Amino acid sequence: MSEPFAVTLARSQELALRTALRGSNAVSEKFGLTLTEPEIRALSEARQEALRYEGRVEIGEGVLPKLAFAFCDSPHIAPEAYASTLRELMELFYAFQNDAEDAFSDDELIEAMRRVFDGRAQGSLRYLENLTPGDLWRALEGDAGQDEPWEDTDDDP
Repeated sequence: MSEPFAVTLARSQELALRTALRGSNAVSEKFGLTLTEPEIRALSEARQEALRYEGRVEIGEGVLPKLAFAFCDSPHIAPEAYASTLRELMELFYAFQNDAEDAFSDDELIEAMRRVFDGRAQGSLRYLENLTPGDLWRALEGDAGQDEPWEDTDDDP
């Protein structure tokens, strides 16, 4: 007996994601960043968790490969933190889409996140998580706060 369509679809999407993330290594390795097979598996599982948590659905490979391509040349991502940074960026992406009620296209939101990440946030994911939809719109329109870098005054690591 064949497996249910939902199971087949989920496996197909997971395979597409893993294949796309492996493919992103061809670009990211030029910047000293690569994902290992265990990291790719962990990101795939994290995607499912994040989608469930945020009440979202994605078709195909999803947003993770787009995030990998968009952020791999950031000077603020260390090789040892690449996979965990992608995971956090993905979680923030889904939360931002919910907060903005999907007013951004995926590409617009990724562009806004990247502008702030490399601008005012100077690579701080904690800074990004406190952004509002209005902050993201301003970043998309060109105000990423390049002139006012953020300083983390919290002593917590």
